[in-house]
Amino acid sequence: MPLLRSLFLVKSFLLACVVATAPIAAAAEDYPARAIKIIVPNPPGGAGDISARLVGKKLSETFRQPVVVENQPGASGAIGLTMLKRAAPDGYTIGVLLSLSQTIDRIQNKSSSFDIAKDFTPITAIANNPAGFLVNDQIAAKSMSEFIAEARRKPGAISYGSAGIGTAHHLYGQMLNKVAGIDLLAVPYRGVAPALNDLLGGHIPVAIVSLATALPHLQSGRIRLLTVFDSKRYSKVPNVPAISEVLPDYHPGRAWVGFIGPPRLPPAIAGKLHDEMARALRSADVVRVLEEDGLEIIANTPAEFAAMIRDDGKIWDDAAATARLISSP
Repeated sequence: MPLLRSLFLVKSFLLACVVATAPIAAAAEDYPARAIKIIVPNPPGGAGDISARLVGKKLSETFRQPVVVENQPGASGAIGLTMLKRAAPDGYTIGVLLSLSQTIDRIQNKSSSFDIAKDFTPITAIANNPAGFLVNDQIAAKSMSEFIAEARRKPGAISYGSAGIGTAHHLYGQMLNKVAGIDLLAVPYRGVAPALNDLLGGHIPVAIVSLATALPHLQSGRIRLLTVFDSKRYSKVPNVPAISEVLPDYHPGRAWVGFIGPPRLPPAIAGKLHDEMARALRSADVVRVLEEDGLEIIANTPAEFAAMIRDDGKIWDDAAATARLISSP
């Protein structure tokens, strides 16, 4: 009797598991049955917006359902991401994530609006958007090592432009100060374009900006690229070393964009989205447009993307603490 009772309990438990998971499996099999919304927590025109529209078009063709991109800028991305955090975990609302979102939220607000690692479901990283260290003719150095030596001789005398306080470009410079033992003065601008324009115009000697924006001017020879803020070289300028080659102790956070879902998104639906997104990111027309915009496609697995979120989030928080924008994590 005890054996029969044990077998009955095990059978009942397994049956309960099947019944409990059946609606999820059915929902994943029928997904999607209606329009999907992609929340972009930034204004139109940026890397996240461009990526969402390209991939969204491919998803619409594959799923035969409308895919609508909805820009929800404000509060440095917190408004859009908070909307996504509160969305139903059914796959009909997903969103775009920028690598610095958590750190910027900590800088802007006394208490965090969200926890990227806990409050969202990773789907895939879309692409890397690397930045570079650019100089004009005011700087005589021909390499990053030469520049560092020059900067050490002139503490506080050389300034660098960035897209603004707390951006990846600003934090790259602050970490460079710390690791290289130099003292560059940060000059914040309202975006990448004004910083690059002042570099081209000779108003500042150095700028740290996205390579996608700077590439046409590099090809004209008006400015020079001394290093790339990444752990590997940039494919479009393979002769320029990555910062980790110049300073082995410099571990740069990556400036990527990715797709995430709300918390508790069923794995079957997240997996279906990942597979179709990865397929879209490998298609020739999407590859061409993203590469023309200077983006390096990633298209990794949800588990790999989750690791990126954790690892890069810590690096960016450390950089913001170095810049005294937040307390030490």
